[in-house]
Amino acid sequence: MSKSKRTIVPIILSVVIIGVLYYVTIPPINIQSVQFWWFIIWCLIIVSVCFGVPRAQEGTTSFISEFLEGLNREGLAYIFKFRERRAERKKAKAEGKKQGKRGWLFWVVSAIIVLLLGIFVGQIASSALFNARAYSDLLEVKEGNFAEDISEISMKSVPVVDKDTAVRLGSRTIGEMSDLVSQFAIDEGYDSYTQINYQNSPYRVAPLIYADPIKWIMNTWNGLPGFVTVNMATQETQLVRLPEGKYIHISTGEHFNNQLYRYVRFRYPFEILGTAAFELDDDGNPYWIVPTVKMRIGLFGGEDYDGIILVDPVSGETQKYSAEEVPNWVDKAFSADLVYEQLGYYGKYRSGFINSLVGQSGVLVPTGSAAPGLFSDKNKTASAGGAKGGYNYLAINDDVYMYTGMTSANSDESLVGFTLVNLRTKETRYYTCAGATESSAMSSAEGQVQQMSYNATSPLLLNIADRPTYFLSLKDGAGLVKMYAFIDVQQYQIVGTGSTVADAQTAYIAALTNDAQIKIDDRAIANSDTIPKVDGTIDAIQSVVVEGNTLFYFKLQGDSSIYIAGINANLNLPFMGPGTQVSVTYTEKDGAREVTTLN
Repeated sequence: MSKSKRTIVPIILSVVIIGVLYYVTIPPINIQSVQFWWFIIWCLIIVSVCFGVPRAQEGTTSFISEFLEGLNREGLAYIFKFRERRAERKKAKAEGKKQGKRGWLFWVVSAIIVLLLGIFVGQIASSALFNARAYSDLLEVKEGNFAEDISEISMKSVPVVDKDTAVRLGSRTIGEMSDLVSQFAIDEGYDSYTQINYQNSPYRVAPLIYADPIKWIMNTWNGLPGFVTVNMATQETQLVRLPEGKYIHISTGEHFNNQLYRYVRFRYPFEILGTAAFELDDDGNPYWIVPTVKMRIGLFGGEDYDGIILVDPVSGETQKYSAEEVPNWVDKAFSADLVYEQLGYYGKYRSGFINSLVGQSGVLVPTGSAAPGLFSDKNKTASAGGAKGGYNYLAINDDVYMYTGMTSANSDESLVGFTLVNLRTKETRYYTCAGATESSAMSSAEGQVQQMSYNATSPLLLNIADRPTYFLSLKDGAGLVKMYAFIDVQQYQIVGTGSTVADAQTAYIAALTNDAQIKIDDRAIANSDTIPKVDGTIDAIQSVVVEGNTLFYFKLQGDSSIYIAGINANLNLPFMGPGTQVSVTYTEKDGAREVTTLN
């Protein structure tokens, strides 16, 4: 082979293989990405092979055989004998002995070793061992006031089903679409079914994907025809069909250039990309939210997001925003997994790395995560909406918050407080509140209906009458929601269950008012936005004895509903008559309205 061919052919081969490698792995061209460092190492290996094979018999590679001989003779210790080898070379040179050339291959191998050492040293230097305080400061946590910060929301806006149930509902919906089910499926991956606030209601949304590679070949030119929405409060599920000609072409279910991460990578080659979320804007248009990653600590440590890339999956248009410029309709600029991890850093490293392992003074742990310690044997696992801990979502003022409890490092079942993190702004509030963890509340609710063998879903945190309250669903073995439960966070033995949300709420309010250890202001119940209420004037009232208890039946002027109140609702009931102005909170049951409070 001529000298020119020995140069041109390896160059072409190297460029082709490296190009394919880049296209498949799509690493960011960013020194803070370990993936980029490994990409450079593989590029050097590819170049070495492509150029080294034709020159295998040349003297430029003789140093390799010399090096291998040394390893065989002295083992791994030979690698570190730099000075000895250098002295031997000087001696040989002085004696005029012929030496192997240190050609390009020597320097390539040296560069690979330097890069590997760089990765190792960079990760060690960026670790919490040397940067505990910096890790704890990744999340700025402020003290909050529960009653003031978390307004009560109507039960019509509270999710009554979890992600697993949403997936079941979505699967059933597409199964009813005979023209789509044979070609498409719903993306049911871990990162799918994003929870968002849409039109003041909690929704989970998921895009369609192609059923298999053959279906992708048949349909990719037209694109994906829609997405699925599940109203978490009403359980209404809809397959939203996009107008013809405006189908989704950029998605995680696509391949080649239209695959979401590859599509974004070619437009933003220097950005480290986080996990994308599928969302809807205020007009119901689909978008991909792709976070951009910034390492805050050292070279490789302290992963954080510094903005987002907004991708229109229909038109393919993209727009980059800094963290401060994120549009208000975006609900998940920060992933829950990221802030959950940062919350763990905050709790563990506030007083240093050593303290997180030994002594553990003031160390807090998010519920569902493993407690730190030299001799810790706890193996708790965080899960979004999963069993026995982790985090869940709460909607407040058109934003989605990640909720998780906080426990001490030495306790599994005792809550010392809880945190709320705004997933659009990463604003974090901590609320001191001694009580039960999510897993304890779930066990308490399951014990209330133990004869049914129902399984509790991961609870939501609500404000009921200015008290932190867990709300969850109880499902049977088939995964169907059968009952609901409210559990007081501070006194988790106070439980209200029912076959409807209203029944469970009535039972819970009754349990609160009847518990001598809890002092609750009747006005807090009367002012609660989670309990239906009405103001009016009594038109007619009548007392009736039912099973030995006196109940008062009355109607309000201009209202055809019948209200039923016990003497506990108001001690002045026997003295009330037509014309009395009242403010009533109630729950619907069997066609009548059972009064909870009357003022």
